[in-house]
Amino acid sequence: MKTLSILAAALALGLSFGSAHAGNVLVVLSDADRLDLKDGKTFSTGFYLNELMQPVKALMDAGHRITFATPQGRAPTLDRGSVDAMYFGGDAQALRAHQALLDTLALTAPEKSPVVSLARIEQLGYDRFDAVYIPGGHAPMQDLLSSPALGRLLGDFHAKGKTTALVCHGPIALLSTLPDAAGFTARLAADDRVKAPPQWIYAGYQVTVISNQEEEIAKPQLGGGAMKFYPQTALEQAGVRYQSNTQPWTSKVVVDRELITGQNPGSAADVAKELLQRLK
Repeated sequence: MKTLSILAAALALGLSFGSAHAGNVLVVLSDADRLDLKDGKTFSTGFYLNELMQPVKALMDAGHRITFATPQGRAPTLDRGSVDAMYFGGDAQALRAHQALLDTLALTAPEKSPVVSLARIEQLGYDRFDAVYIPGGHAPMQDLLSSPALGRLLGDFHAKGKTTALVCHGPIALLSTLPDAAGFTARLAADDRVKAPPQWIYAGYQVTVISNQEEEIAKPQLGGGAMKFYPQTALEQAGVRYQSNTQPWTSKVVVDRELITGQNPGSAADVAKELLQRLK
């Protein structure tokens, strides 16, 4: 009964704002609450508040239905460092409104979270979803980049040209579609120069992701640790054509075929605008 009630809640989210042209958007988050760094160190992390909730609120306000999923179906973790008005343009009221909506949805509550697993999404059928959105925070670097279940989902969306939106560290999830994603990322962690995989579905796509420059600027937040590799390097090595902003932390959105990618936390609201345009 608990499983059924969680599933019903997940599939019903957004219906109270019903629209004749409502779309059904799948939001995929990481199960991880940490990122493994070099030398055995770890960094406590999760999703970024604004990167998840600015698009989610915009979608719900527009009447779209939302289903939340993680690879294992566990409640995702909020990166507490992202609970800051600076990610909302310095607007403390906007911060409170988006945090209140997150609390109402109970996404991070282990016993009440409406999140379902990607296996369950596969059982339900990918065709019920019109778009997928993957926010950042460092957590996707821990599991989404090599999740076979996510790779199957994104591969299906790619084959059908269905809108796929990702922001900040979220675009690292595109690597999950590689034939040997785990092997590729392991080789990348050992040596930042790896051979591009043949015939990758996103090879040649114009893509953005948090830049190496921005990662270097933000490195102090890792508390003396260092990431095994940066997502820009990983995606470039895999075969994308990377685009960056000219000023760190300013919004940058790149659209290429079904993909909408945003570079950093400041890009989340603009990614939401592009996503809403696709759902009209």
